[in-house]
Amino acid sequence: MSLRIRLQRKGKKNKPFYSIVIANSNSPRDGKFIEKIGIYNPIPNPYIIEVNVNKAIYWLEKGAQPTNTVKSFLYKKGVFDKKHLLHGVNNLRLR
Repeated sequence: MSLRIRLQRKGKKNKPFYSIVIANSNSPRDGKFIEKIGIYNPIPNPYIIEVNVNKAIYWLEKGAQPTNTVKSFLYKKGVFDKKHLLHGVNNLRLR
């Protein structure tokens, strides 16, 4: 079972609101999901992104692959930086 971190559309017509969820890659966009880890609201200026960083790191370590859009959100929120700092630099070779 491959997992994806992706957006799930909510809201009314012409007023989108998205949840950032962990879902099986075979399930439909607005279908069944495993866990909700954040939100994205594109309507206000500037847009709103909220992500539970600890849950995102947990699922990335379990092998969940983010979509391109969600990956950019995770970079903006510093998820990949924190993940890197938690595990240290594993492949550092001093010469």
